[in-house]
Amino acid sequence: MRRSTALTAIAGSALLMLPLTAAVAEASPRAHEVRPDAIQRGGTLTFARSTDILTLDPTNMTDNESIWAAENIYETLYVSAPNGHSLEPWLATSYTLSPNHLTWTFNLRHGVRFQNGKPMTSADVKFSIDRVSAKATNPFAFIDTAIANIATPNPYTVVITTKYPWAPLLSDMALFANGIIPDNFGGETQAQFFAHPIGTGPFMVKQWVKGSVLELVKNPYYWQPGKPYLDAVNFTAVPDDNTRQLQVESGQAQIDEFPPFSSISQLQHTAGVTATLFPASWTEFLQFNEDQKPFADLNVRRAISYAVDREAMVQAVLFGHGTVANSILSPALWAHDPSAPGIQYNFKAAKEAMAKSSVPHGFSTTLIVGSGDSTENSLGQIVQAELKPLGIKVTLKEVDPNSEYTDIQNGQYQMAFNYDTTDIIDPDEMISFSAMGGNTGQKTHALFTNWDSPQVDSWAEQAERIFSQAQRQQLYDKIQVQVAEDAPMAFLYYEPFAYAYSTKVHGFDVYPTGNYHLENVWLSH
Repeated sequence: MRRSTALTAIAGSALLMLPLTAAVAEASPRAHEVRPDAIQRGGTLTFARSTDILTLDPTNMTDNESIWAAENIYETLYVSAPNGHSLEPWLATSYTLSPNHLTWTFNLRHGVRFQNGKPMTSADVKFSIDRVSAKATNPFAFIDTAIANIATPNPYTVVITTKYPWAPLLSDMALFANGIIPDNFGGETQAQFFAHPIGTGPFMVKQWVKGSVLELVKNPYYWQPGKPYLDAVNFTAVPDDNTRQLQVESGQAQIDEFPPFSSISQLQHTAGVTATLFPASWTEFLQFNEDQKPFADLNVRRAISYAVDREAMVQAVLFGHGTVANSILSPALWAHDPSAPGIQYNFKAAKEAMAKSSVPHGFSTTLIVGSGDSTENSLGQIVQAELKPLGIKVTLKEVDPNSEYTDIQNGQYQMAFNYDTTDIIDPDEMISFSAMGGNTGQKTHALFTNWDSPQVDSWAEQAERIFSQAQRQQLYDKIQVQVAEDAPMAFLYYEPFAYAYSTKVHGFDVYPTGNYHLENVWLSH
């Protein structure tokens, strides 16, 4: 979710553009639009990313590097459509919902096998989904807490009964945390299983060298005929922006995740390289740890939020490839309110808030930035300069990008940059993960800021139990205003997903949710 987090409005329903009480007709997965005879098979795709993954256990993931890699290992009952506006059947082919909105019956796809060749059944689905909320310490336990019971009347039917109406449930079934693994870890212990995990996805784990590379190889039993096209995918950890770019230009790597926006124009004119800005659900934040003084002071947080010139950041850091943020919710989410004022740059208001604070003459603080991350370092220098007139002395502390997010999760920071993307097409995930506090049992404590608002928590819980999108929108509008007013983080900007990749890469498509289906990718030789 970082670091992780739905997308444009879905007319007539909070879930799908289909009657909720009717069965959804079976739809085949999206076929990549290319002549079959043009596809070349084989080869290894090297995917250079700034940081390593943190875990292979889908119930414990919160970082995008783990999530996006894992979505090619484990699969879910439903997935987001490529445009992020709706859902597509995946390991399930259809569902029905009872008139009282409590019982969801899923019909599983026949012929799906795990990467060891064993068939996937309803027992595997029940075990996997039950696991998510089995431990309160699981960061996405909140996603499945509404589930009262999961029944498996036969190997290809799963019946989920909720404790109360739960509008996001179908979208929740598309969440990576609900990825399907074998029942009872295939007879192994949890530790043994995740040393060499298996799922139903197009690729399976060969080895993970922590801090260096996750090596995946093709699943010979994959249920989509003829896929994947690649023999292997290597996710490498390459913290330095320039090194990743040079690797793609030289052919050492084929994809560079998140090249700095300063290099996009150059990359677009580099022979053998394609640079693309994919529509995204990315919201960038400057966040404050309220367990560290003086950030528990509302006026301090508001002063900083007012002092940050977001438009200047968009121009200086994104080179105009982004828009100023007005809300905790991305415009990619149907619940985003474009008229929400947020807190925007206003230096007079910043000085007034600072004067009301517990530290009217300023204070010293530390802002962590990823070493080698040119975007974060540039943002840090801007924040440093903009807060200085308020008497706030900001020291930039460079940290290893592989440990930066762990530091944020563990509260080992005062100020930090963070971002959220949506993993599902319902706003509940983003609101729960980034706005709900620890008093609700939410282990991410409002994006690890340690901010709590009982009022926001109450509105969010109401929105989860209403199937009327219009009524849910009213509650989300209130939440967006309240989060902005309380300023647990300063919303900075919305940005696209920037990728640079070899012209030998075909079929690579990044969804607004941030994930990619690498079973569709092939290399020309």
